[in-house]
Amino acid sequence: MISQLSWKVGGQQGEGIESTGEIFSIAMARMGYHLYSYRHFSSRIKGGHTNNKIRVSTKPMRAVSDVLDILVAFDQETIDVNAHELREGGVIIADAKFNPKLPDGLKPVRMFAVPLTQIAEELGTSLMKNMVSIGASAAILGMPVESFRNIVEDMFLRKGEKVVEKNMEAIKQGFDFVNNLTGGQLPEFQLDKADGSKRLFMIGNDAVALGALTAGCRFMPAYPITPASEIMEYLIKKLPKFGGTVIQTEDEIAAITMAIGGNYGGVRTMTASAGPGLSLMMEAIGLAGMTETPVVIVDTQRGGPSTGLPTKQEQSDINAMIHGTHGEIPKVVLAPSSVEDCFYDTVEAFNIAEEYQVPVILVTDLTLSLGKSTVEPFDYSRVEIRRGKLLTGQELPEKEQNDLFKRYELTEDGISPRPIPGQKFGLHHVTGVEHDQTGRPSESPINRKQQMDKRMNKLNTLVDRYPNPVLFDAPHEDADVLLVGINSVGGTIQEAKERLEKEGVKVNHAQIRLIHPFPTEVIKPYVEKAKKVIVVENNATGQIANLLKLHVGNAEKIDSILKYDGNPFLPNEVYTQVKGLIKHGDYERVSQ
Repeated sequence: MISQLSWKVGGQQGEGIESTGEIFSIAMARMGYHLYSYRHFSSRIKGGHTNNKIRVSTKPMRAVSDVLDILVAFDQETIDVNAHELREGGVIIADAKFNPKLPDGLKPVRMFAVPLTQIAEELGTSLMKNMVSIGASAAILGMPVESFRNIVEDMFLRKGEKVVEKNMEAIKQGFDFVNNLTGGQLPEFQLDKADGSKRLFMIGNDAVALGALTAGCRFMPAYPITPASEIMEYLIKKLPKFGGTVIQTEDEIAAITMAIGGNYGGVRTMTASAGPGLSLMMEAIGLAGMTETPVVIVDTQRGGPSTGLPTKQEQSDINAMIHGTHGEIPKVVLAPSSVEDCFYDTVEAFNIAEEYQVPVILVTDLTLSLGKSTVEPFDYSRVEIRRGKLLTGQELPEKEQNDLFKRYELTEDGISPRPIPGQKFGLHHVTGVEHDQTGRPSESPINRKQQMDKRMNKLNTLVDRYPNPVLFDAPHEDADVLLVGINSVGGTIQEAKERLEKEGVKVNHAQIRLIHPFPTEVIKPYVEKAKKVIVVENNATGQIANLLKLHVGNAEKIDSILKYDGNPFLPNEVYTQVKGLIKHGDYERVSQ
């Protein structure tokens, strides 16, 4: 019996790779297993190698597995590209149609050539080869064919009972073929029984979208871009049911300016994009800062610069988010670390945007945005809506006819009362140039300093108020090493930490969730007490490590493990490189 396994399906884009992985995943999730998946796909609509790697476990995990147990191959390229991940004794289920061959130098594995396409065609269409491959996988794992019936009915019952039965027959024939080859389930692939609990199974983008809906967002202007598009697609289906609207704009400049306009009108509004779109939004984000208009922007990081690697993992937008706008404005950058965080942190992003009247950037990465995992049901009692000094529905004090409302009033906390357009006695100017308390343009040096100080000081209380700006797993007072990361890297670090701990290395883990303003005093004691600090991040220049050096100091003990080839970190990569850095006092920088 084993407590976890890793299964991957691969082929050409457009061959049903995603749906194959989805069917397998849903079946395992409904049995109560924990899942974590990562999709590798090409930046074209059809063609090019793609695969979906799914980790199944009896306990929660948030990292791609180091090795592979079962590989389902729809073409030879899938074997050539992925077979090296197989552990010794692993299994390849390959379509007999392409006469599969094992690469030279491969560790001992078992390959079953199964007529996936032939069986599917005999049943009516080659498209059903994905169902045949599901049956073949079920035979290896000892999963009953009927465990897939509910899933097949959910997918195809609208097309009629006959279609359901055809697909079930495809699964059965795949199962029977492999079962005859193996003589029954392979014992070394028998999973421990799951707990049977019901969980959500979703990508980070869906959790962000659901969080926005729950937070009261009712307008989303956006332009489609990988890997952010699913946020818009989710809300296109859901927002109209709650009186909301999604508009596909002509570009990201239109999206951000419409989002600012929506918030100015009192409607919670967000937009979502990736690095190239964020670049286009920068001038308008400055406008939101100058006019103190709340707005939430989601940046799903991907490989850059320019078009870069649009379907691959990277964490290289940090500097742009913090410093991208010209001039100086207050802004907030939040970094969820899990699908669960994506939901709750999106709600908090809207609260912070309105309470402090600033742009808030919620940053994820491709692995977190599109990686699918099981999540415990969300606790809606944790959701709180805080709208700050918004004056909607309140009676404003009467003013003389020509008097303007002090929209940018100098207050003790730097945050001014905020009326909505058309509110009686709330008339004021709004302009992107420097202005006085009523919004009238002003170039007075005294006024300029007052308004700049007002804006820049308003976030002074945020770090203390934000729940868990850094998430710690830090049991050691005198740690040998402090591992630091953001976003999806957190799960990988945690797994590497557990392996290092088993070898006697004292490891603390700090996952930064509030990137800007930087939680200096929160993380500083852990940096100062650790013998060594290693930041694990998917970029070439160590952007998070540089933030740590800038705000906390101790540069002599801070080093980086970097990966920027488009792939997420594997736990063994972090484990191995940390050991190398710890072992050598006069170590060299480890990068990949």
